[in-house]
Amino acid sequence: MSEAGHNSDAPAALARTLRALTPARVALGRTGVSLPTRALLDFQLSHAQARDAVHARLEGAALAATLSQITDSPVLRLHSAASDRATYLQRPDLGRKLDEPSRELLKNQSGNQDGNLDSFDLALIVADGLSALAVERHVPPLLHELLPLLADWRLAPITVVKQARVAIGDEIASILQAQISVILIGERPGLSSPDSLGAYITYGPHPGRTDAERNCISNIRAEGLGYPQAATQLAFYLTEAHRRQLTGIAIKEEAHLLS
Repeated sequence: MSEAGHNSDAPAALARTLRALTPARVALGRTGVSLPTRALLDFQLSHAQARDAVHARLEGAALAATLSQITDSPVLRLHSAASDRATYLQRPDLGRKLDEPSRELLKNQSGNQDGNLDSFDLALIVADGLSALAVERHVPPLLHELLPLLADWRLAPITVVKQARVAIGDEIASILQAQISVILIGERPGLSSPDSLGAYITYGPHPGRTDAERNCISNIRAEGLGYPQAATQLAFYLTEAHRRQLTGIAIKEEAHLLS
C-alpha cells in the first residue's frame, strides 16, 4: 500500500479505536454538512431517554418492598417539601428539606431515645434525584454488595425519599441522630447514561453542610462503576470517615486500599 493510501486509513482507524474506548459520540461522520441519519436518530433517542429519566416518577412503595427483602432494618418512605415533579424541578430549595409529615415520622424513629447522641452509626438514604430509573435499577444490587460490609455498623432505618436532592440527607440523618449519612441518588442524566447513580457520604450531617464536606462516588451502574467496586469504595470512605471523624476534601482515596 502506498504511503498516501496508508495515511488515508489512519483517521478511520483512530475513530474505531476511540469508539471502542468510550460511549461518547466520536467521529460520527457526515453527509454533506449534516450528520448521517443513523447518528442523528441515535442522538434524538438518547436525548429523549434523558428527558424521560428526569421526569420519571419513583415507585417508592415497590422500591421499599424490594429493599425490605435485603435488609433487616426498617424501610421508611418520606417526601420532600416539593409537592410534585414540576415543583421539584423549578424549586431546588424545596427538594433539600422534608415535608412536615415526613419530619414527624422520623422524629419517632430517632436513635436518641436514651439521651445519647449518635445512637446510629449510619443513615442510608435513597432518593430519586434527577433519575428515578437509576435508583430503581442500581440501589438494590448495590446494597446487596454493601450491607455485608457494614455488619458491625449500627444502621438507622433506611429511608426512601421522593422529590429529593442531596442535601435532604443532612436533615434526615440529623433527626435520626446518625453519625454519618450516605445518600444514594439518581444523577443528572447524560446522553450516554440516563441511569447513573451517585453516592454522597457526609460525616456529622446537619442542615447547612456544603458539598466540600462530602465525598462523592459517581457513575454507579453496570456500564460504569460496578456494584462490587462501588461498595468497596463506599466502605473505604465510611471507615475513614468514622476513624478520622470527617469527610470531604480532607479524605484522599488511596487506590491500593480498594484493590
